[in-house]
Amino acid sequence: MRFVSLSSGSSGNSTYIGSAGTHILIDAGCSRKRIIDGLNSLDVDLPDINGIFITHEHSDHIAALRLILKKYDIPVYATAGTIQGIRASDKNHEMDDKEFHVIRSDEPVLVGDIKVNPMRISHDALEPVGFRIECEGRKAAVATDLGCYDDYIVGCLQDMDALLLEANHDVRMLQTGPYPYQLKMRIAGNEGHLSNDMSGELLCKLLNDHMKGIVLGHLSDKNNLPELAYETVRLAIDMGDNPYHSGDIPLYVAKRSEVSQVIEI
Repeated sequence: MRFVSLSSGSSGNSTYIGSAGTHILIDAGCSRKRIIDGLNSLDVDLPDINGIFITHEHSDHIAALRLILKKYDIPVYATAGTIQGIRASDKNHEMDDKEFHVIRSDEPVLVGDIKVNPMRISHDALEPVGFRIECEGRKAAVATDLGCYDDYIVGCLQDMDALLLEANHDVRMLQTGPYPYQLKMRIAGNEGHLSNDMSGELLCKLLNDHMKGIVLGHLSDKNNLPELAYETVRLAIDMGDNPYHSGDIPLYVAKRSEVSQVIEI
């Protein structure tokens, strides 16, 4: 199974997961061209995609969906709330005749040989989810737009071989940055985004001996820096109450406008 971020950040998100015979996308929030170019770099084409799973209806997760569905008949999987949000955002009703497959938290969906299990997340959307993916005993997860985490999230993300985890903002940069006060409070709130510090704290609860790679994603372009996210999480691992050091498991930062490190599981 291959696990790779095609684009990740506050301006657009899309992740590819594929086996020899099955290919899926988690979100389609960057441009269609960027998704196509990213897939092509992996020797995959958009018509090869067997399903698109949407975490929630915010534009940085669905921006390319309308254009993709206009040209390709690819099944889309989302919660009922997310589908409602997608349809509400489709001002020209171009997706009205498209069939969306309703999914529910903790009810796995099988697409080819890939099992996708949605998990509840805390974010200011109608019915947002993250995704755990399993294929031939290997496990990966996409966990962004978390806002906060609890024992349920920790339980869902145990025993992963690869993980894309949100490290959206540095708390100090957010506090002193250009955003209005209400937006700052939304981002820092329990239905907002996970900070670098919280990402490192959560990660320390999830590390295991067979992890092949960790990708930090959904970085803010105004309130974070890739180097800062990396160093904050690296130090959290080294100083945290866990038996691991930061060099034990590959740690990457997802790129905003190009394919990130491919993790082979």
